[in-house]
Amino acid sequence: MQSPEASTAVSPTRTAIQLALLAFADEVVGTLARLTAYVGTLALFAILALAALGQLPDLRDDEPAGRPGWSVADRSHPAFAVSRRDSSDKTASYTILRHPEGGRRDVLRWTDDAGRPVAELEIYREGAEFDVTRPATADLAAQMGLGTAIALEQAGLIDSKFGPVALFRPTGTMEGACLGYLKRSEEPALQISGFSCQGDSLPARRAAIACTLNRLTLLASGNEPRLAELFAHAELKRRGCDPAGSADWLLGAANAQLRGAL
Repeated sequence: MQSPEASTAVSPTRTAIQLALLAFADEVVGTLARLTAYVGTLALFAILALAALGQLPDLRDDEPAGRPGWSVADRSHPAFAVSRRDSSDKTASYTILRHPEGGRRDVLRWTDDAGRPVAELEIYREGAEFDVTRPATADLAAQMGLGTAIALEQAGLIDSKFGPVALFRPTGTMEGACLGYLKRSEEPALQISGFSCQGDSLPARRAAIACTLNRLTLLASGNEPRLAELFAHAELKRRGCDPAGSADWLLGAANAQLRGAL
């Protein structure tokens, strides 16, 4: 039989063990609670991130088709103009597009009496967004409303105050096709392009494009002295719009071998 003294000695030891177990249990419960809160916070952040990613397609849909990042710059002022030949010759619209990486597009469009586009002129000042691997004719086909599935073929050269300009038309088309055109400058980094459906024949449309380019003037160069220099030099080579006045005004359609920078 255990003595009262032994019972009294054992009792404090059991109490200490029980207290230690209770403290350990409390610590485990506290740790589990903290882990649960941590995991819940991570799950909340994950849900918010997925929700944000789910909104990205909607944001992209607000951008101009085929030109991610481009937006209309309503507060920008026109930098170019095409001088009039008569009082009825006017630009139907002038749109300025800007890219966050520095690019700017000035787009002049003309329409007929029914509102159908008959000509377009775009001056693209390249920024960091410019993709050197993308064929320039891909954008030109889109400008002409043909889409990327339609290929373009060379349709000769014309002379202009900016030098030779390459002409393009949809592959396999006949005499009445609209003509696209493209002129690139390396310094400053500039691209002039567009199309024309004006005129009843191929020579007439070639002449209309040449006339438009020779009437293109610079209104403001901003902080781009090289742009002002380009137009100043071009003005020295400016010609009139009467093709009969110059034998070499239009280069032959057979001269379609494009060499060097356009």
